[in-house]
Amino acid sequence: MVSMRAFLAIVPPPEVVEALEAFVQPRRDAVASRREWRWVRPEHLHLTLAFLPDLEEWREEVLIEEGQRWADRHTPAVLTLVGAGAFADPGAARVLWAGVRGTTALEPWAKGLRAVANHAGVRVDGTRFHPHLTLARAIGRPHPAGQLLQSLDTLSSPSWVASEVVLVASHLGQGPGGTPRYEVRHAWPLPA
Repeated sequence: MVSMRAFLAIVPPPEVVEALEAFVQPRRDAVASRREWRWVRPEHLHLTLAFLPDLEEWREEVLIEEGQRWADRHTPAVLTLVGAGAFADPGAARVLWAGVRGTTALEPWAKGLRAVANHAGVRVDGTRFHPHLTLARAIGRPHPAGQLLQSLDTLSSPSWVASEVVLVASHLGQGPGGTPRYEVRHAWPLPA
């Protein structure tokens, strides 16, 4: 039985990614010598709505059909990246993230898409949904991130219309430097 790691997500448009990169770059450069953080490559930036740790390939077609029914009932949402935070906490951070404004749609979207995946027989990671865009992951152990978060807290991206949800396969270790390689398997446009 062949399976893949996958997720359902919103991918910000190029102009938002460029603005985010311009904002993050000097902060990334300021802490680069410490080698504490692995920063997410621009082409990997996304907002995960549902993580599917073990999507069996034979269930993918059912998931795509169920996802289309979900997409047909939803309209685009306006989103903005704003502020920053850390998981688990700033004193011992494993993940640095950008916050998302316009999340009133995202909570029901995440809940609905998790139900879609379950209905298609796909296991969904059960962690509570927290709308965010991952910026960096700690290398090795967690690191204190208070000062870095203060410098990231003024983040504010251009707003954009999230008009599609994508199914992405994550191939671990197949990207540059041992990072994942992402493959968009399907996109569901949302009717205007």
